[in-house]
Amino acid sequence: MAWGHGARRPILGLLFHAQQQAARGYSSAFQTHLLGTHVPQNGMFLRGFSSEVSASEQMNLIKQLRERTSAPIKDVKASLVSCNWDIEAAQKDLRKRGVVLAAKKSSRTAAEGLLAIAQDEKRAVVVELNCETDFVARNDVFQYLASSLAKMALSAQGPGELFLPFGPEYLENKSINLDHPKLSGETTVQSAVTEVAAMVGENVKLRRGFMLSTAAHGVVSSYMHTCPQPGLGRIAGLVTLEAEDSSALLDSLKRVGSSIAMHIVAAKPLFLSKELVSAAAVENEREILRTQAESSGKSQMAMDKMVEGRLRKYFEEVVLMEQKYVVNDSTNIKTLLNDLSKEVGSKVTIGNFIRMEVGEGIERPEAADGSEAMARAA
Repeated sequence: MAWGHGARRPILGLLFHAQQQAARGYSSAFQTHLLGTHVPQNGMFLRGFSSEVSASEQMNLIKQLRERTSAPIKDVKASLVSCNWDIEAAQKDLRKRGVVLAAKKSSRTAAEGLLAIAQDEKRAVVVELNCETDFVARNDVFQYLASSLAKMALSAQGPGELFLPFGPEYLENKSINLDHPKLSGETTVQSAVTEVAAMVGENVKLRRGFMLSTAAHGVVSSYMHTCPQPGLGRIAGLVTLEAEDSSALLDSLKRVGSSIAMHIVAAKPLFLSKELVSAAAVENEREILRTQAESSGKSQMAMDKMVEGRLRKYFEEVVLMEQKYVVNDSTNIKTLLNDLSKEVGSKVTIGNFIRMEVGEGIERPEAADGSEAMARAA
């Protein structure tokens, strides 16, 4: 019995020591599984990389990707989460998502946006790029795209066409090189518009454009109203002035041309001269004026005089050459051109003119829908 009790102590000690080692081994293995550590054969524990990203790092990555792409914050975060917070992979994922999102939003009404003008000595192009809210129209990427489209349209159009209206299909498949940190380099116009739509989270559309040029000795002048930066605005006026004498100095034509372009924006002319007003338009206006005159109860001769007097007033309202000059209403555009002709020693005429306004002719949604669009932008 004495031998039995004496031998039991070392045996129990060995069992207790073995249990402690087993417990340590289980604990180490458990910690290794949680922390992603590696246990080499030499028994040394080395801490590996943890895939967890701290809250401050997440915010920093969201900020970086937002600055890179201008995409909505919710889309930026979704891409980062799906890509395990890999910013490069998330940026690619955002571009893939963008095509789908832009397609879904293409049915929304886009009646806001900007006009962009590009011009040289003989030609000018104005394009309209639409979005859903004026908030997006103030976005630097949107503004850069609008300017780039106008410049590209100017370079794409060769000489020969004096007046050329065009739709989006004229430019969509043409190549454009975008030198902007948030946009891919060389791509097609259609892809660039889709990419910007994905960034800003709205329907973005290239709607239309006009090209104006002069083949004679003259100038193309432009004026942009509500202008966030040079060459961009909400209302544009363009006009060509041409001198018969090829030796006439063009400085005076440029000065007056800029003033007439501003007048076009303010006065909203529909026709260049009375001769260009269609017979149908004149007869329609005369019929309206005749109906109004009949309600006066005056004689036929008096009513005829009333109709002709009001018809002259109509021409003064819609015909550029007959309009009162907005800078000096004591004269009209016809007299202004006569005075300019005397100044330069050669007859000066207006070749063509354009007035464009963002969203004109687009049926806008109800006020409630507009509020929803603003909420989406915010």
